[in-house]
Amino acid sequence: MGEGRPRVVIVDDDPLVRAGLRMMLGGPDGVDVVAEGDDGDRAVELVGRHRPDVVLMDIRMARVDGLLATRSVLAAYPSARVLVLTTFDADDHVVEALRSGARGFVLKDTPPDRLVAAVHEVAGGDHALSPSVTALLVDQVSSGAGTGRVDERAARARGRLAALTDREREVARAVARGGSNAEISRELYLGVPTVKAHVSSILAKLGLSNRVQVALLVHDAGEAPVD
Repeated sequence: MGEGRPRVVIVDDDPLVRAGLRMMLGGPDGVDVVAEGDDGDRAVELVGRHRPDVVLMDIRMARVDGLLATRSVLAAYPSARVLVLTTFDADDHVVEALRSGARGFVLKDTPPDRLVAAVHEVAGGDHALSPSVTALLVDQVSSGAGTGRVDERAARARGRLAALTDREREVARAVARGGSNAEISRELYLGVPTVKAHVSSILAKLGLSNRVQVALLVHDAGEAPVD
């Protein structure tokens, strides 16, 4: 993201929601909404035309839902940053969108200041997902599949985590607890630049694009962080 206000594309099939989001986001400390799409089938076109810092993507739309739209956007523009919008914090589609590379999610009734903060976080390369939400999503992933699928996924996840050093695994578990770089620094007695370097190495080694995916992989592997 360059200097100034983040540039945002809103994709939502409800015109009243789009109008409300534009109003909430447009304050003095907000963002610039550069385009709106009325369904997921517009997402790739709008991202290609406007190259926004963040795509604010509704998860449930009439023609092309946010899950498929997120996958399409990231396939065409891998560096795009998608922030998912949903009405419910226990939406199966949110889990899949995060697995597909979305940078986080916000509820549609999120207070304006928190919504603006989430967009700024994602525009800056971070994720927008609280520790409590991470736990909720992980619980849903764990309870939503049969034992065979869970065991298979756990084995695959453990195999992938084996590529990490012991210190990187410690950092990955701290990421799964929702820790910021500063919090992980204090917890593991590391400098913040060292934490950032470890996180970058983890993402590169695992072929992941964001910290949310790291958290889900850690939980898939059965290395659920202790509170």
